[in-house]
Amino acid sequence: MPVIDLSVFDLFKVGPGPSSSHTIGPMRAGYDFIQAARALPAELLSRAAGLEVRLYGSLSATGKGHGTDRAVLAGLLGRSPESCPPEFLDELAAHPLARRTTELGPASLGLSTANVIFDSIEHSYASNNTLVIRLLGADAAAGALFEREYASIGGGFLVIKGQPEPKRGAPAYPYGTMSELRKQLDDNGLTLHRLILENEMAVTGADEAEIMAGLDTILRVMDEAVSAGLAVDGVLPGPIGLNRKARHIFERSKIKRQTHENIIGQMCAFAFAAAEENAAGHIIVTAPTCGSAGIIPAMARIMRTRLALSEQSIREGLLAAAAVGFLAKQNATIAGAEGGCQAEIGVAAAMAAAMLAHATGYGAHVAENAAETALEHHLGMTCDPVGGYVQIPCIERNAMSVVKAYTAFVIATDILPAQHKVGLDQAIEAMRATGRDMSCKYKETAQGGLALCVPNC
Repeated sequence: MPVIDLSVFDLFKVGPGPSSSHTIGPMRAGYDFIQAARALPAELLSRAAGLEVRLYGSLSATGKGHGTDRAVLAGLLGRSPESCPPEFLDELAAHPLARRTTELGPASLGLSTANVIFDSIEHSYASNNTLVIRLLGADAAAGALFEREYASIGGGFLVIKGQPEPKRGAPAYPYGTMSELRKQLDDNGLTLHRLILENEMAVTGADEAEIMAGLDTILRVMDEAVSAGLAVDGVLPGPIGLNRKARHIFERSKIKRQTHENIIGQMCAFAFAAAEENAAGHIIVTAPTCGSAGIIPAMARIMRTRLALSEQSIREGLLAAAAVGFLAKQNATIAGAEGGCQAEIGVAAAMAAAMLAHATGYGAHVAENAAETALEHHLGMTCDPVGGYVQIPCIERNAMSVVKAYTAFVIATDILPAQHKVGLDQAIEAMRATGRDMSCKYKETAQGGLALCVPNC
């Protein structure tokens, strides 16, 4: 079993919505390509006449609704996800065919979304979400002067064909499965968050203070997305005409007398808020993807405001959530295009359940059981965005799933750990097998499910 050597900040990335695989990944690809092209010999660049981007798989099927064309264009114009202001993407969306230029040494190339071609949904590339970027000469028949093939594999992760993975340090406490992780915890007398922290330091070389500062940044951006979403009304971008609901749900929650209604209403409002910001293409954190970016921020806001947990407890909970995300990514997938919505919303709910369990002082067995329960009850969930937009059913699924995560925590903490029969490894394996067997029309292509049954809303 391969050892997990991911960084927490591979999983939690700051960037614009609405999709980690369709927006953040392609923007990173465009940015990588233009940096690599600028390093080419001047003689070759002097023959450059244009750029071409071809999108395949679900990038082609739902790329228009997800803003893939403007995301990769932003990357080619030198913008990275971490620093690209949403206003820049809004301007690209408002004027998609306006000619912009990017400089490549002696060449000055015009760019617009017309350079982005939505190619075959079914294809022979290894990854469903594949894009190919080419630098073209004046003689198109002569072939590309330079090209790169990218796989956007979910969560903002990018695989570049022919490029080796960056070298990292070996984790201090190696594991590849939950059972191996539990053994490391038991053998070394570590808490879950401490093991993840020690591995983070070993893999990245960062010290504890730097990691904690990074976690604070992630939690701050998450909370800012919730606050931003609660502060506005109106209609989300795109032809669906979907009204924002977060602010109204939050205001209604304040007048509900029953405590359970009040906390559930606020939980839903917080999830709606961050998910609506994602749908608007604004800044969020992948958790583990953009499509599920409302669940952990909602749980963190509840932990902070309703459960009065300390910031240190929330940081430690976030590290426990990362452990669950690592396991899902390593042993199955976190990409809707590979595993359906179970891989995005389901994994996020599992992460949030473990986060809450760990932050409230429960051990690794309870955190695992909470995560497993949350994931188990998302198995088989399809990714069927209406119109290809991350709006229906995506936004409401964030709200429903943070409630499921909280419920999973309640179940896990109210039963004896020994009575729990299904392990997290088994649930992840079931998710992997289900995703493998799922028809491609239910994996982010908008060719089945609600995407067909609600075509004209």
